[in-house]
Amino acid sequence: MIKQIDRVINDLINQATQFKRGGGNPICVAFVGINFSDQYISFEKRKRWPTDGKKYKHPIQEAAQAEQRLIDKARHAFDEFQILRFRATNSKPFPFDWVDLNKTEMEYSSVLTRVSREYDRRF
Repeated sequence: MIKQIDRVINDLINQATQFKRGGGNPICVAFVGINFSDQYISFEKRKRWPTDGKKYKHPIQEAAQAEQRLIDKARHAFDEFQILRFRATNSKPFPFDWVDLNKTEMEYSSVLTRVSREYDRRF
């Protein structure tokens, strides 16, 4: 995850810059998912790359650092920025759950409320 985080940060910032370059007064919102699973399997064609916690870190081992880097380096480019914390293994039966569903729902609702108010203010 950390190997890819700088690319993700650059892509986010570049996308917000592109929106703003197009004219008008866009409201830029980012929803960024971070996996907090204690295991994960990546795939490259038919090759499987399971995490082992050592050479291939489990998502949970890097999640907090990834979140902090996103906040420190990308958040400034957006009017609203929400981290969606989840757990998914990418292996059958493909379980998925939110780290804290209530917190996720409250943060998401708050973002939507603020965006709605910002829309009314701008337009």
